[in-house]
Amino acid sequence: MNLPKLVQEPKFWLVAVAGVLMALQLTLSDRFQQVELFGTSMLAWGAVSFLIWEKHSALNIKSSVFAKFFGATLLALVFAKTVFLSSYDPLLRFVPLISGLGLGLVASDLKGLKQYWQELIILGFPIFAPAPAFLVKIIDISPITAKVAAMMLWYSGFNVRREGLFLHLPTGSVEVGSGCSGLSVILQLLGLAVLVLFMFPTTLRQKIIVPVVAVLVGFVVNSGRVALMAVLAASSNPKSFEYWHFGQGSLIFSMIAVLIFGLITWLAILREQPENQDA
Repeated sequence: MNLPKLVQEPKFWLVAVAGVLMALQLTLSDRFQQVELFGTSMLAWGAVSFLIWEKHSALNIKSSVFAKFFGATLLALVFAKTVFLSSYDPLLRFVPLISGLGLGLVASDLKGLKQYWQELIILGFPIFAPAPAFLVKIIDISPITAKVAAMMLWYSGFNVRREGLFLHLPTGSVEVGSGCSGLSVILQLLGLAVLVLFMFPTTLRQKIIVPVVAVLVGFVVNSGRVALMAVLAASSNPKSFEYWHFGQGSLIFSMIAVLIFGLITWLAILREQPENQDA
């Protein structure tokens, strides 16, 4: 490898800057214990790296002075803002997307950004990890979650009674708040669904089914989690309740949802690749 010659290549510096921003954002997300943000960001950065590598030879790397200046300014601002963070800042959610825009402008000008439309969409996923509070309020599915969780408990043999958002068992009750509605899990799986559609050839029918499966799996798995919360609340075991509600246990349900979605998508939808790929 001719390192001096490699250093002179613009692509080398683009990859280096991308690597620094990627490492910085992931490190800060982990340091501030933003587990969902870290996981989603890791997935987004990895998927974008794979997609760029797959088509790097076909990319048009040519940019104007203005686009390079504007893109470099975006990158510098992101770096300057994040490198001195001492506590969590919502900006961390936007770092991947802003970094992608900056790198795209430096590499390929404003018109050339259309080459990266899939990658920019993927880099926007961390903005919704977890679902922003305003979105949770707008899309409040907690009443439906409470109904389904109550139905799960009833069919499982529990003496459950529902009053609005409250699930009552003989020895305790739990309220299904908007934060427990499952929107974060659903958005996470929808992000995975988009990745599947970007990375695998699919028919029009599959393009419709994959997101629907993501929503259903996310909702059902979270409803099961809410049902478990009700049982734990009624068992007078606060440590178990805290673990499965706020602790690492809550992440297990996200992993279960991802696993189920992956299995269904692969075994029932993508195992047989379509002969004619849709554009």
